[in-house]
Amino acid sequence: MSADSDSVVGRLLKRVIGGDDADSAVRQRHAALKRTRLLRRLSQFGLLVVIGILLVGSLVMVGFWREEWIQYWPEFTDALTQYFPPELYFGFLPAVDVGRYYQFWVEAGLLGEAGITLAIALAGTILGAPLALLFGILGNERVTPFPINFLFRGVMSIIRSIPSLVWALIYVPLGGISPVTATLAIGTDTIGELGRLLTDELEEIDDGPIEGISSTGADKPQVITFGMITQIVRPFIAWSMFILENNVRSAVGLGIIGAGGLGVTLSIEQQTFKFTNMMATILFIVLLVLSVEMISQRTRSYLRGNDDDEGLSLYDRIVGLPERLSNSLF
Repeated sequence: MSADSDSVVGRLLKRVIGGDDADSAVRQRHAALKRTRLLRRLSQFGLLVVIGILLVGSLVMVGFWREEWIQYWPEFTDALTQYFPPELYFGFLPAVDVGRYYQFWVEAGLLGEAGITLAIALAGTILGAPLALLFGILGNERVTPFPINFLFRGVMSIIRSIPSLVWALIYVPLGGISPVTATLAIGTDTIGELGRLLTDELEEIDDGPIEGISSTGADKPQVITFGMITQIVRPFIAWSMFILENNVRSAVGLGIIGAGGLGVTLSIEQQTFKFTNMMATILFIVLLVLSVEMISQRTRSYLRGNDDDEGLSLYDRIVGLPERLSNSLF
């Protein structure tokens, strides 16, 4: 058979089998994948460039490139020796002199100051929780028709947008910065934070109990009480405990501006450059916050019927405490 006849047969087979179309489709798909990959890489590179520009611009705005903080670096290293005072144990083992921390705890009466901090957080949470429940219910469309329910949601959003530190400043005319105004600030913040969480919980409840209560001829308050609230009792307690954790950290932050408790002691020691006492106070704050978190999270785990302790180990709680403390202030 000649070459011309072979080529004719080959073309006929490709046409019958669809070889040209199949090869063309594969090549098109391959080209499309290459274009998609190229576009993804270009978009990722563009995103990195934008992040880099934002970073450099932000550092310039805050004056990061100035040399003042570099000049003060020796003073910072000297302060570190006061934050963690060295001590030789057994005459040869270098370690931190924890005895000086404990001595300041006793002399400054930090246990009583911790009681004030905890009381501010606890009172604020208890005062704000009932109103949070009320706003959460009224913000639900099953209870309040649209768009009126969004008025209550809007109020909660406005409250949440204002940090507790600012709420304390708003309440200054009531008596200055004091434990009372700090309690009111935390209570107000609790209304927005807890109320918003409860609104979301009410969106997820079953319709069965509500329909069952309604079929008995119950009025709307009874339907709300026995058909809706009964379904969020455990979430309400669990979320309240979670908000209490944040409020303890907020109470410490409010104390720094003079509202009382451990924050005041921390502020005084920092202003007088007694860095050893300052670190002792910080360690006591860590113990207080971790204790409240452990109790709160164990309670929430019990309510949810598990023992996973929210997946946070003691190490994770200690390492993540500064970030959680910062987030609670803002």
